[in-house]
Amino acid sequence: MAAVMPAPARSRLFLSGNEAVARAVWESGCRVAAAYPGTPSTEMLEEISGYPDIYAEWSVNEKVSLEVAIGAAYAGSRAFCAMKHVGMNVASDALMTLTLTGVIGGLVIAIADDVGLSSSQNEQDSRFWGRFAHLPMFEPADSQEAYEMTKAAFDLSERFQCPVILRLTTRICHVKALVTVGERSAHAAAGFKKDVARWVMTPAGAGRRIPLMFEREKALRGEAEDSVLNFVTEGADKRVGFVTSGPATMHVRESFPDAPVLKLGFSCPLPLERIRTFAATVDKLVVAEEVEPLIEMELKANGIACLGKDILPRQGELAPHVLKPAIAKLLGEPVPQNLAAPTAVFPRPPTMCVACPHLGVYYTLSQLKNITISGDIGCYTLGAGHPWNALDTTISMGASMGIAMGLDKGRGDSDKDKRILAVIGDSTFMHMGMQGLLDIVYNKGNVTVLLLDNRAVGMTGGQNNPGNGRDLYGNPAPRVDFAKLVESLGVKPERIHVVDPYLLPVLFKTIREETKIPEVSVIITNQPCVLVDDYKQQQPFKVIDDKCTGCGNCVEVGCPAIHVMRREKAIKPSGKEVELQFVQIETAACTGCGLCVQPCAPDAIVKVAAGEPVSILKRH
Repeated sequence: MAAVMPAPARSRLFLSGNEAVARAVWESGCRVAAAYPGTPSTEMLEEISGYPDIYAEWSVNEKVSLEVAIGAAYAGSRAFCAMKHVGMNVASDALMTLTLTGVIGGLVIAIADDVGLSSSQNEQDSRFWGRFAHLPMFEPADSQEAYEMTKAAFDLSERFQCPVILRLTTRICHVKALVTVGERSAHAAAGFKKDVARWVMTPAGAGRRIPLMFEREKALRGEAEDSVLNFVTEGADKRVGFVTSGPATMHVRESFPDAPVLKLGFSCPLPLERIRTFAATVDKLVVAEEVEPLIEMELKANGIACLGKDILPRQGELAPHVLKPAIAKLLGEPVPQNLAAPTAVFPRPPTMCVACPHLGVYYTLSQLKNITISGDIGCYTLGAGHPWNALDTTISMGASMGIAMGLDKGRGDSDKDKRILAVIGDSTFMHMGMQGLLDIVYNKGNVTVLLLDNRAVGMTGGQNNPGNGRDLYGNPAPRVDFAKLVESLGVKPERIHVVDPYLLPVLFKTIREETKIPEVSVIITNQPCVLVDDYKQQQPFKVIDDKCTGCGNCVEVGCPAIHVMRREKAIKPSGKEVELQFVQIETAACTGCGLCVQPCAPDAIVKVAAGEPVSILKRH
């Protein structure tokens, strides 16, 4: 990645929240940054990697990334770690002991929540981690605050010798605004100092650190009471006052510009006395928070009367079209009509890319019968959708392994003849799947594993990983040999197959044969993601109209470059009515993978001749 040219001091840049955080991390003199890619957090580390004087890495999972940052902070360097909300579930084992040891160098942990479920399997609220781990938490409401709070978080971290959590949401991460930035201030590493009682967390050592954690939390509450990050915006209409944090603040201000608002930027520990004082100035106090009622419950537990999730939804963003009707009902006013709710559009379900190597895998799986397919997190999760319908479960990163094992061992009489297959991507396998495969082998599971190696963290933008031989900066790095890796985990060599997912007959035969064998098998696909440099595009294909019989076999592959131009009803010799689908290929999009050619019964799909113009089609 090309180095970012730092802007002059006090420049104004147009930055997303992720970019603003990255800029602040660099300016704060951070020496080490680590992350695992996950939307909406990914761009933070990508941006950081372009700045000089800072080491950045894609770690194999979020727990490792946090541990790398912890080690740097133990050594007295400023360190940064980023992840999406579900990533902290993975990293929490380290976090819950880190809160006892504390740090020397400043450590900031950015957690990006996906409020509204843009690209996640749940909508968990990471503000719980501040309470659970007794750690301070900052919540920016825009890019400028993301920048300023990141810098403030490093300072607070060093003053209290504890990590600080920076809680973002998709709205903050991806929306851009003008940000006033400065220059980098170097921070020398103090060096690691041996202190077994602090750094080695035995039960006895941890027991001595717990009272110190509670003392720190008490001091932090006092800090929050006086923090400039918590402030009141006065308003003339005191019928309702709002306590809010993060991007919900912007929604409240847009919806009720005349209402008093107490905005919490330093939201954990809560500044209870400041809130109590504010509550006394308004008739009704409403807590507008995304998404769980954390602040609301704390206020009620401390005797501060307020309203919250009893009038506001516990899911999604608190946009004006949500807030205005709720407050109107509270005040007994007419509910506003014709509010600007999200514009309804025609359904656009996500699908895989043209020529994606996973297309052939799911086309093949859709043809198999009597099989249960345990899925995982990645592009291949889309195999659950149309036209394949070839995925039965998806829970969390790496879960396909353990769930497949449970499906095998927990099968009843009705399932005793079913074949169990687990699907997992290369990056996900290294993230959290290896342990699951080891468990299957060790406990003699009857599971076939499809390890889809596309040489990228595909779903989050094609980032490098140990499976493609390049590091974060694109430099050569050791590349994992998946066949050797799974053999080292105990899979028999004769049960390991590396196949080209574009060769459908070979893929079909291999899967069918391996699922029949009552022991662990691993089938590794070996073609790169079409969006990375490793992929080599070929001459596109087209459909010869006169030869197309409308059989629709090519449509079942699921490639977005294949367009159904018209449908017709027909009667088979058996008397059964069928729908014919006559297709064309958008040759401007086609990359020549050849997947659609193989199931084409009438051989109606041929390569575009050299020099022949490409076509851009519209679906009817």
